[in-house]
Amino acid sequence: MHWIATAAALAAVLLGAALLGPGDATATTTVTASAPGSAPGSVPGAGAPPAAAPDPRAARYPVDCGGTPVDVVRQAAADLDGDGRPETVAVVRCHSETGTRPSGIYVLAPPPARGAAPRVTATLVDPGQRMSVTGFAVSGTGTVSATLLGYSDGKVPRCCPDLRRAVEWRWKGGKFALTALPVAGSV
Repeated sequence: MHWIATAAALAAVLLGAALLGPGDATATTTVTASAPGSAPGSVPGAGAPPAAAPDPRAARYPVDCGGTPVDVVRQAAADLDGDGRPETVAVVRCHSETGTRPSGIYVLAPPPARGAAPRVTATLVDPGQRMSVTGFAVSGTGTVSATLLGYSDGKVPRCCPDLRRAVEWRWKGGKFALTALPVAGSV
């Protein structure tokens, strides 16, 4: 009986790891190739190269990690609000040597002054909601998408989230609007 319980626990951990994917994966957006000798991402014939996206590792997130560092586990940049400057969307969580802490998703704008930290302009998922993020992507059309994994109650082991929902945030009317996508198998 002991071996069966151990095998079941190991299977649950492997399933959780497969659902969450690698923690250091980075979502990317399409970048146009630049002409030889020009700045990366620049448009031939245009004046200055486009502004750089905010560095998510330089930002200060509204997360209390109790003295441990904040890990940026995924990131992507795109012009989400159509103002011609790229924003960065970062999935972050408190550092942990074991287990997976809840994640947060934040939108960063360029710093207000040279040498300053990027500004958090929107919180899409707060770590206090106790969710994990997978299937993260950002498009240049102002859409951020992710799959959120959560727990139906406190009795569900933290290795094995039992709730899963695909969501999108679209830039509309000066803010991000959340849309929950249909659950697989629903009518």
